[in-house]
Amino acid sequence: MNSTLALARAEIRRLGRNKRYSIFSVGLPVVLYLVVARSVQHYDVYGVAYAAYYMIAMASVGAFSSALTGNAQRISQERKDGWVRQLRLTALPANAYVVAKIIASMVITVPSIVIVLLLGRFYGGVHMELWKWFAVGGAIWIGSLTFTALAVAIGYRFMPDSVQPIAMFAYFVMSILGGLWFALSGVLGKIGRVLPTYQITRIGTDLISSRPVPVTAYITILAWFAAFVVLAVLAVRRTAETV
Repeated sequence: MNSTLALARAEIRRLGRNKRYSIFSVGLPVVLYLVVARSVQHYDVYGVAYAAYYMIAMASVGAFSSALTGNAQRISQERKDGWVRQLRLTALPANAYVVAKIIASMVITVPSIVIVLLLGRFYGGVHMELWKWFAVGGAIWIGSLTFTALAVAIGYRFMPDSVQPIAMFAYFVMSILGGLWFALSGVLGKIGRVLPTYQITRIGTDLISSRPVPVTAYITILAWFAAFVVLAVLAVRRTAETV
């Protein structure tokens, strides 16, 4: 376990020096929130002020981006470079590489969530009980695991040239149809209900407005997570057989 944690720490340090991560996972959500939050502050969405909804949405955008697009590309490139093969020849446990990636992903999603939530409180004027701040942040943080699993599946299954467009396509479909860039209603709202991104956002808005969170929200997120985990396991096993 110590060796796995050491591998995770090395991954976290490397990501901390990655400018691309800082721009797309932290910088972009922050800039968008600063621009949009106050311009529509008199509107309500999903039963909460727009600034509160957009806070959840932008925190999710940053967290899911760092969990999916960056991870998938790095895993695929490291496979191509032979790094995964070299690790398998060491005394590390067979699952150390994947576990280290998951740990690192869970750590690097924290800054984007925390910074946007702080903006929501001190810039967007979002007010709620302390436990709700932790609950909303926790929902987004745990929800990002779904996209970490997808990143492992894509990174192990496809070569670097193909990974980036595939990961970006999955990310934009999930984020746009899931209501992270704009609130959904009508037909789009019905489509969005089947996606984990939509349900994570609605869990946040339900918590803020003190509405009961429907069980279907958790079931939807767990179903997607389970599906992506299965894909990841199949992709990892397929790669192990060819190395």
